[in-house]
Amino acid sequence: MKVLLVYAHPEPLSFNAAMFSKAQQTLLAAGHELQFSDLYKMDFRAVSDRENFTKLQNPAFFKQQLEELHATEHGYFSADIAAEQEKLEWCDLMIWQFPLWWFGVPGILKGWVDRVFAMGRTYGQGRLYENGVFKGKKALLSLTTGGYESDYLEDGFQGDLAGILRPVHRGILEFTGFTVLEPQTVYGPARMKPEERDTELERWQKRLLHIETEEGIIVGRY
Repeated sequence: MKVLLVYAHPEPLSFNAAMFSKAQQTLLAAGHELQFSDLYKMDFRAVSDRENFTKLQNPAFFKQQLEELHATEHGYFSADIAAEQEKLEWCDLMIWQFPLWWFGVPGILKGWVDRVFAMGRTYGQGRLYENGVFKGKKALLSLTTGGYESDYLEDGFQGDLAGILRPVHRGILEFTGFTVLEPQTVYGPARMKPEERDTELERWQKRLLHIETEEGIIVGRY
């Protein structure tokens, strides 16, 4: 299986870094092909604007989606975007590794989506959801939280985690055709003892050893 790991955390000694490293080691040892995007290490530019393109159809008035369609047709995406799009198209499974910040993904990861998931190339023209460009591919969110698991229940302090993740699961991944797998969530690793963090890494490793057989979850529209 071809796997793309997209990693978004600024600290190389973080638990997210440990999860990212464990995924690389496990997937390679299991014989899978692997590419990754370490967004902070790459200093990936998160701002989406005219610099997404090497040439504009309309330099006088910037409309991103129209420029994306034009770039898709003529190959005018900037080199950094084109490289990430090729990784997306190459993979069978995409995994995002990130900390949950403000009920969402870190800005650098959202910027990656804003720039890389371009109209015409990754969605549009009737290619959405069940007919999406990435139909047949799978996607998995691997994330950490600051709070306890009990905080992320429907009646918990923060509310239902599935609801928090739905804009990503439904609005980005399913929207472009991905089959969404159950998220891998580690609740409050900063509050854990070292042996508890080791247990979480082992749980992640065991799951990854059988990841190619996993079925998707039902995300729902609301």
